[in-house]
Amino acid sequence: MSALEAALAAGRLAAAELQRETVTLYRPGVPAFDWDTGVDGPASALVLYAGPARVKPERAEGREVEAGEENVTLRRFTVSLPWSTATSERPAVGDLIDVSASPDARMVGLRLWVTDVPFSSTATAWRISAEDRS
Repeated sequence: MSALEAALAAGRLAAAELQRETVTLYRPGVPAFDWDTGVDGPASALVLYAGPARVKPERAEGREVEAGEENVTLRRFTVSLPWSTATSERPAVGDLIDVSASPDARMVGLRLWVTDVPFSSTATAWRISAEDRS
């Protein structure tokens, strides 16, 4: 094993120890219309990943934007998944990340929208950019 590979292995182990939240990364489905009842049924989502992650704010302040007729504050986050994560499909902009458990109880229930999915062979974790649109 080269010195670089050893350093990456140590870094990936250290990054995994920081992943204290539990998240679900998924692609929302389209609601199924029931022609008999005339009602939209629940949408079936494609779960891309469920497990440990690190959810870290990128900066302390949010940015207010107008969405429709409401003001929305955008807060940017970096979500780090284990380096070895394999997904059934590549995550894409618009996919969702829900935080289901965290040592910080205020993060439980946080929903994030994926804004970028960069790749790097020398990263210690798979870092996904996302934003909170509340």
